[in-house]
Amino acid sequence: MLFVTLIVVYILVSLVLVIGILINGVRPAKTLAWLLAIFTIPVGGILFYLLLGRNRRKNKLFPLQNDFLKEINFDDTPPEDSRLDIEGKTTELIKRTSDYPLTQRNRVTILNNGQETFESIFSALEMATGHIHIQYYIFEEGQLASRLLEVFRTKVQEGVEVRLLYDGIGSYSLSKSYIRALKNTGVEVHQFLPFRFGRFLSSLNYRNHRKIIIVDGEIGFTGGINISDKYLRGEDVEGNWRDTHLRIDGEAAFLLDTVFAVDWYLASGNKVIIKKQPKDIQVSSGNNLVQIVPSGPDDDFATMEQVYLSIINNAKQSVFIYNPYIIPNYAMLQSLKTAALSGLDVRLIMSESTDIKLVDWCVRAYFESYLKAGIKLYLYPKGFMHSKVVIIDDNLVSVGTANLDDRSLHQNYEVNALVYDKRICQQMKEQFLVDCEKSIRLNYEEYKQRGWPTRILEGTAKLMSPLL
Repeated sequence: MLFVTLIVVYILVSLVLVIGILINGVRPAKTLAWLLAIFTIPVGGILFYLLLGRNRRKNKLFPLQNDFLKEINFDDTPPEDSRLDIEGKTTELIKRTSDYPLTQRNRVTILNNGQETFESIFSALEMATGHIHIQYYIFEEGQLASRLLEVFRTKVQEGVEVRLLYDGIGSYSLSKSYIRALKNTGVEVHQFLPFRFGRFLSSLNYRNHRKIIIVDGEIGFTGGINISDKYLRGEDVEGNWRDTHLRIDGEAAFLLDTVFAVDWYLASGNKVIIKKQPKDIQVSSGNNLVQIVPSGPDDDFATMEQVYLSIINNAKQSVFIYNPYIIPNYAMLQSLKTAALSGLDVRLIMSESTDIKLVDWCVRAYFESYLKAGIKLYLYPKGFMHSKVVIIDDNLVSVGTANLDDRSLHQNYEVNALVYDKRICQQMKEQFLVDCEKSIRLNYEEYKQRGWPTRILEGTAKLMSPLL
């Protein structure tokens, strides 16, 4: 009797979930994938969906975000110049979907590895006089964390306000003793969507993948680099994480501070008071045009996905991409293939292997499609290539936290910086070409010869790709 009751309950729960998936499903491929999982994996499919499948586009953050942005006063409107050719469409897209404006008084510095990045970060932290805001997906204890603790202690004693926000899942290894040391030092610390049993199902699927540091609202850092000693092992060393970050001195740093302030409010319930305006920021030199692009599950338009599609579709000469997790949906795959088939120089650099085996197979499931369309595919053999960079023609660079997969573009909280500047673009392209030389280029004719077991694994993984 108990067995029959359990079967009936299972069927009823399955029907309720199936109806919900059909009603709320926006992307057919993902809808079909979840239905397939529920029908073919008894119990496991339901649990998997409850953990990772539900979406919550409820606009919880955007009213608050708009309130912050209304308080910002930009003196000048960026001029219509050659830097905003096709990119002008993208700036308008971002303004309409996220309300984040284009800024023009910025000095951008490219940081191509962990050593460069943390040297610049600690230099900036030493200069802080008002506040330090730090937000990371992964914050690991080690040499970097210990050094940060000492810097925080000094700065708090000088009267600087220090706030640290970390993701509850990405930074799961952060010990209570380290957090206690931070708080005893005077640092305000909060978790973003912490791991709690009562909120487990509703929060696990939505992680804050952003990496942000802001000093006094004038100096900002963002990109792919987390707080981890993995970045200190040196380039071309096995086990090293190769990544790209930006330092932004100027108005765009103020907008990164706004992104932090919104997330801080969501995590703590406390509003960070904006004490200055962009017009008060002193930039000794630099007129780089920069636009900050936040996106997340509360974003009605999946802004970062729209931006990636827009800049790829509007490219005229070349599309160069670093990304460790390229698991494209249909629209993204078609955009990349169309660009290559139209004669553009389309190149992808990714790691020879990722840090997750299932993801490895999902990523590789698309290799033949890329190569057949004429996309040049490079595998970085030494260390883990973790950069999230898109370089379009000679005018535009996107650096940030967003990967090219559905989870990053639809369910994680992400942030990218778009830089419209020929000099910055040229610097990034030069580094990209150096990394191409260091990498293994795949050949289409040779890749087609892989065995059937590999093809079957790739095909099976591709069925799962909309869910990852």
